[in-house]
Amino acid sequence: MIALELGVVEPLGRLTARPWADEVTGMQIDSRRIEEGDLFVAVGGGVDFVAHALARGAAAALVPDDEHGALAAIAGAVRSRSNARVVGITGATGKTTTKDILAALCSPHLRTVASEGNFNNELGVPLTLCRLEPDTELCIVEMGMRGLGQIAWLASIARPDIGLITNIAPVHLELVETVENVAKAKAELIEALPPGGVAVVPVEPLLEPYLRRTDIEIRRYDAEGQVGPFGAHLVAAHQVKNAAAALAVCEVLGVPVPEGGTFDVQLSPLREEVIELDEGVTLINDCYNANPAAMAAALEHLVALAGDRRKVAVLGGMAELGPESLSYHRAVGSELAAAGVSHLVAVGPLAAGYLDTAEGVRTVGVETAEDAVDALAEILEPGDVVLVKGSRAVGLEAVAAKLRG
Repeated sequence: MIALELGVVEPLGRLTARPWADEVTGMQIDSRRIEEGDLFVAVGGGVDFVAHALARGAAAALVPDDEHGALAAIAGAVRSRSNARVVGITGATGKTTTKDILAALCSPHLRTVASEGNFNNELGVPLTLCRLEPDTELCIVEMGMRGLGQIAWLASIARPDIGLITNIAPVHLELVETVENVAKAKAELIEALPPGGVAVVPVEPLLEPYLRRTDIEIRRYDAEGQVGPFGAHLVAAHQVKNAAAALAVCEVLGVPVPEGGTFDVQLSPLREEVIELDEGVTLINDCYNANPAAMAAALEHLVALAGDRRKVAVLGGMAELGPESLSYHRAVGSELAAAGVSHLVAVGPLAAGYLDTAEGVRTVGVETAEDAVDALAEILEPGDVVLVKGSRAVGLEAVAAKLRG
């Protein structure tokens, strides 16, 4: 981290500093990750770990008056001292994967910092910015939202020069109510760009009302019809679209595309991991999260990967879809039949909607991920391809872990 004087931190809460410390050179909210010279910010129950952080070498520990406000102020101070170009990434789906792809493309050419995993909220964005060093040239910041105004707030901290929107789809409808409001929320990233900034956006009618600024550059990219070769992990059609979005940002940055268009990327865990198991079974472990668009993309990948092999789906419910949740789940059930899925294990109460419309599919409904493991044991045969996907709260990583042994 670009060093910050303790005087910047002191007004933000109760500060405990080592006698020798007059600045901090990193920031953590997990005492187990402390390195010498770091600032430990005690969020949540972190006050109980102040002594642990100091014992591990923290230069100072802060118990903030306002947790999110303190993290934002510290990260904003670091951002102000950096000359790095900042790319903000948001969208209904594909944010983390697109971030991973963009980082893989840019890192060989620019000293790059990118969000870890899906560090994309009021905790994760400040942590990413506080990894900026004096020689950092590019910072890639993923931004998620749960409601209107959140992207605007995160962008006020990160102050992006380039804003990328991956797509618009039905997500978080319990809070924003309509897909039109999803577009409005994501477009807050465009409004946050400075004069001379660049907005990289898909061809999406719902975004058009927010693309009227004349003091920024608007670059539309068309992900449809894109083909590889891309990285070895990017075999699914929707991943090719994510790669197209990342390549559009590379063009803005002046980063050369790898010769032949091929590159390698390590995707964040629990996102479309293709794992070969015993007896010729293939697992698609895509259980980090789910929404209607992501579920449709995952089923498309299942079909493409399986070919004429038997297709099995273990699907949890899709959370935060509001009053139309049942209809979205029933629509996915219809897609299962069209995709030629042989067996479905529907996990949790929301997933019961899949069962209503999965005509021709052998189905079983269970309450928990543990129950799904037992049900799957009765179904699996050698050579099957198994998709495991659902909202994070369903905990389907337990199914994937059991399959992996």
